[in-house]
Amino acid sequence: MTILKCANINLDLSKTQVMGILNVTPDSFSDGGCLLKDQRLATDVILDKARKMIANGATILDLGGESTRPNAQPVSEAEEMDRVLPALELLKAHTDIVISIDTSNAKLMTEAAKLGAGMLNDVRALEREGALQAAADTGLPVCLMHMQGSPKTMQQDPSYDQVAVQVLRYLQNRAEQCQQLGIDAARIILDPGIGFGKSLAQNLQLLAAIKKFSAAGYPILIGTSRKSMFGQLLQREVSERLAGSLATVAYAVMQGAAIVRVHDVQATVDVVKVIQAIGIPA
Repeated sequence: MTILKCANINLDLSKTQVMGILNVTPDSFSDGGCLLKDQRLATDVILDKARKMIANGATILDLGGESTRPNAQPVSEAEEMDRVLPALELLKAHTDIVISIDTSNAKLMTEAAKLGAGMLNDVRALEREGALQAAADTGLPVCLMHMQGSPKTMQQDPSYDQVAVQVLRYLQNRAEQCQQLGIDAARIILDPGIGFGKSLAQNLQLLAAIKKFSAAGYPILIGTSRKSMFGQLLQREVSERLAGSLATVAYAVMQGAAIVRVHDVQATVDVVKVIQAIGIPA
């Protein structure tokens, strides 16, 4: 049994856990977030979304205040904190679930840990100044994701010689640097970053290599929910990508993914339960 200690909650990663996406942004590519036009937190909206995902079986909520969709514009440290910290306080007051903070912001990591966050999820793999040290100081689990370039530029002709080999090597190097700074290997999760600086073909190659990533010795997080790869592959708009998303979830579970990050929690939980009931071939 692989136990991930997320502040005061333990997660059993020997079974795939479902992470629900909860954005407090005005420009997320899929769900639009939980902010009003004047940038105030829509408390009833975020609580309703959170409670629905929890009721549908999510065991982690991933709270983010900066959109990382392709061509997204960066937000200031202060603005991101103003979005996320009130939402975190609200969720901690009204729910009892692991709250992951989707951020690259060192100061936000520190403050979120003080308010009871259970995990840090960084699309930049703690590359920003101060982020690695801040994450280490929190004592929380960290998810390191691979991204080529930045959200603003990442889909401008991404190039690799061997995408799976290069992405895995990068993530292993980041994991080693984390351990050198005191982050225990048992607190590290790796995410190959589907859709973050990858073409359709490269995304498919990464998905096909999930078992190789799992064999590296760290739990693997996979996030494919509603992504543009399904628009390219299936010619589907964002609202029509559930089937494609679920197909990749089923495959990821069968290949050993520890966490799947999704918008559609209920359908995803059903898929995970069925795959696990059938049993995964050795």
